[in-house]
Amino acid sequence: MMPQHFKPDLRWSDTTPKHVFLNRRRFIAAATAALAAGPAMARLQTLPSAYSTDEAPNSLEDITSYNNYYEFGTGKGDPAAAAGALATSPWTVTVDGLVDRPGTYSVEELIAGLPLEERIYRFRCVEAWSMIVPWAGVELSGVLKRAGVRPGAKFVAFQTVMRPEEMPGQRSPILDWPYREGLRIDEAMNPLTILATGLYGEPMPNQNGAPIRLVVPWKYGFKSIKAIVRISLVADQPPTTWNMMAPQEYGFYSNVNPEVDHPRWSQATERRIGAGLFAGRQDTIKFNGYGEYVADMYAGMDLAKFY
Repeated sequence: MMPQHFKPDLRWSDTTPKHVFLNRRRFIAAATAALAAGPAMARLQTLPSAYSTDEAPNSLEDITSYNNYYEFGTGKGDPAAAAGALATSPWTVTVDGLVDRPGTYSVEELIAGLPLEERIYRFRCVEAWSMIVPWAGVELSGVLKRAGVRPGAKFVAFQTVMRPEEMPGQRSPILDWPYREGLRIDEAMNPLTILATGLYGEPMPNQNGAPIRLVVPWKYGFKSIKAIVRISLVADQPPTTWNMMAPQEYGFYSNVNPEVDHPRWSQATERRIGAGLFAGRQDTIKFNGYGEYVADMYAGMDLAKFY
């Protein structure tokens, strides 16, 4: 089943050039049956993933009450308090750049026909804390393949919605809004990289990035951009928000790497959210423990330089 419906106010033919509209029809051919299923699709039914960890996930309260989401404030509790104001229906995502079939799609159209899998990841964020999160989503590679990746596409750029009237953090110049992220094309096509639309078998909560967000489990959490409205395939490395803000602290790659310290703290250990006040820190695992699936992508690279 799919997440809740996001129906645009206008017909696609009202806003889309004819040649793009015809390409769109090819892109979403698998969507008809899914869209016909109606409101009963609100709950997510997920398939188990081979990439899921056997560690117990954090509680729903942990996952939804301790968040980094600066669009709603810099405090960890700010997103849960303020994100309810974000309207997530209707919602569309534009896919453009070096693709054969550019267009603007509802969330259902974007993921229609792709296996919706549950993947339980150890998910890290900026300050060396971690959670185990049961994300539900689809492989980003499936979306990109259906859009038709052109040979010149070397990177994928992502952009978050810009709505300062609903996202109070965007009224502050603390970051260069809207939030932007990027991946190299091989990272984007890796089967671990997903577009998540839910967690714990339910549609994505607003404070966790509703209605659709990126999850890249071998990278620090700030790489997993939320509330996505644009996915662009490009030839050159795209600007990314934290790298623009503090390039000496946040590199483009941002892989989990305990051997490379953040200038202001060690990344060799981490704290598990929900483990209790007296729980000790634990060793951080390189590539978040997914080295067998991703390390080959960085063979020969100086990961202290390309951090």
